[in-house]
Amino acid sequence: MSSSTIHWFPGHMATARSEIRKAMPGVDLVIEILDARIPFSSENPLVAELRGTKPCIQILNKADLADPAVTAEWLAIKAATPGIHPLVHNHKQGSLLRTVTALIKTLVPPRPRPVAAIIVGIPNVGKSTVINTLASRPIAKTGNKPAITQMQQRVVVSTELVLVDTPGFLWHKLTPAACGYRLAVTGAISDRVIEHQDIAAFAANFLADRYPDRLAAHYGLTELPTEEVELLSAIGRRRGFISKGGVPDLQRAAERLLFDLREGSFGAISLERPADCLRRS
Repeated sequence: MSSSTIHWFPGHMATARSEIRKAMPGVDLVIEILDARIPFSSENPLVAELRGTKPCIQILNKADLADPAVTAEWLAIKAATPGIHPLVHNHKQGSLLRTVTALIKTLVPPRPRPVAAIIVGIPNVGKSTVINTLASRPIAKTGNKPAITQMQQRVVVSTELVLVDTPGFLWHKLTPAACGYRLAVTGAISDRVIEHQDIAAFAANFLADRYPDRLAAHYGLTELPTEEVELLSAIGRRRGFISKGGVPDLQRAAERLLFDLREGSFGAISLERPADCLRRS
């Protein structure tokens, strides 16, 4: 598996960062959406730079896909971080608006106008789904591909809250290298710019290390090869992905593994624990 740093920063992301910088003075607080499976890797370090001292509600989204014990560890760390107020959310919950509204009242002094909150998040983190949940109606486009939201928009949630929606954006250098790989595994980085086999090898190695029983059971493997390529070959054989000459089709096996992981086929798993994560610099 390659250990090179992944770079993906299309032009519209630079525009998004500029727009967020311009909008920040006019909002009362920040709502940042994180992927509960990767709370470190999905936290954009540029957001802290842009928001300054404004309070920040961090919503750990897709919590139904994450290991609850690991999520609890992350919540404790987030809650102890100055200026950060974490919440956990999954698509089955219906009380998000009440929870967010109640928290906002503790963070922003009363005023004769709705609270303005800018909502930010990396691509494919579920930001649009959260907006639709808060608004109780389909406003933002949703999808499983990054960069769905292309322009800034204002969303009136209630008489008490207005959201400033922004396109998802990453940062230039995704370090440490494992951070970029985790983002790629979850789909935050477009599949057009990554090598499926490289990313799938990272995922296979992780699953074999942390969730070996689930990996073996899902693909019907009696034993797990120690090498990533051999593991992908075994998955290919079990799924019937065979090329000419009887050789396992590693590309199809890689695509299947990534699809299964993103769809939650292995159950609730977390791709990083606090102990795994180092400073980015």
